[in-house]
Amino acid sequence: MGRHTPLYDLHRSQGARLVDFGGWDMPVQYASQIEEHHAVRRAAGVFDVSHMCVIDLAGARTREFLRYLLANDVGKLTRAGKALYSCMLNASGGVIDDLIVYFLTDSAFRVVVNAGTRDKDLQWIRRHAQDFGVEVRERADLAMLAVQGPQARQKTVALLASADRERALSLPVFSGAQIADWFIARTGYTGEDGFEIMLPAASAADAWLALNALGVVSCGLGARDTLRLEAGMNLYGNDMDENTHPFESGLGWTVALAPAERGFIGRAALERVAAAGSARELVGLMLEDRGVLRSHQRVTVPGGGAGEITSGTFSPTLQRSIAFARIPSGPVAQVQVEIRGKLLAARTVKPPFVRAGKPLVS
Repeated sequence: MGRHTPLYDLHRSQGARLVDFGGWDMPVQYASQIEEHHAVRRAAGVFDVSHMCVIDLAGARTREFLRYLLANDVGKLTRAGKALYSCMLNASGGVIDDLIVYFLTDSAFRVVVNAGTRDKDLQWIRRHAQDFGVEVRERADLAMLAVQGPQARQKTVALLASADRERALSLPVFSGAQIADWFIARTGYTGEDGFEIMLPAASAADAWLALNALGVVSCGLGARDTLRLEAGMNLYGNDMDENTHPFESGLGWTVALAPAERGFIGRAALERVAAAGSARELVGLMLEDRGVLRSHQRVTVPGGGAGEITSGTFSPTLQRSIAFARIPSGPVAQVQVEIRGKLLAARTVKPPFVRAGKPLVS
């Protein structure tokens, strides 16, 4: 039996199909995964993401600590509530995890890490926090809901006191704020607008049901995966891990090598890659023949190179099969993917495939 979020009983009562995900029993779908996907693209859906780990960091040297811990630079964060996406690296530049960090005050930050890596992340963070006198607090008392879609924000604020609604609606993209007993962030993993809400675990089920009553559709991890891939967003363990670095994972934009004097874990390794150029890169693929792209399928590149699909699915929005693939670096427009013993044609595209409900490739 896996770990359970505070919404486990509710998922069962709503008929969700539960699967193991990173050691957690999580809903993969409730009724139709395709309908859940379209609900988010066209209106609003709600996901249980309470399996992710919320960590509060406090202490006079917290900013200094995070500038050392993360490849991206929290020195960029000057406005309370502003968020930053970053990788957390090992000494060789491999990705321990990707995460979001929120600037709360000069001595307090909030970090949200992935479910399957939470235990090793906490151990890594605590190990290095000691040297900076930073307090590390896992917020197991909180649940986390992601409400996503073009109607998501308007639906969500209907649950707030009238005095708080405008404040929530005025949150800038990639920012968060404590509003009553909810921490509301304008972030997400679907390519749509919406909120991720960290709230007391005891009130999560009531909030979920209230959203359902407003027409927000219960959605599982199956739809979350097709949505995030359409949106060009990496999945830890598929598209990057401790054996891959950001430059070969489509995440070079998250590495802040300036200022040169900022030392961070993995910097020396990434400087060598940046100087020499990455031997591999992550590209988007669209299948031109009939079939479905899946993880670990072999990709053949003209000239004799080869790579592998890291994430693949059938896109409900595009009605095409799409994927990420790690292949040798260099300009290439066409590749072949081995599917059931046959080489099928695919072309490379620059993700995202879909954003804000609109196809960006054809």
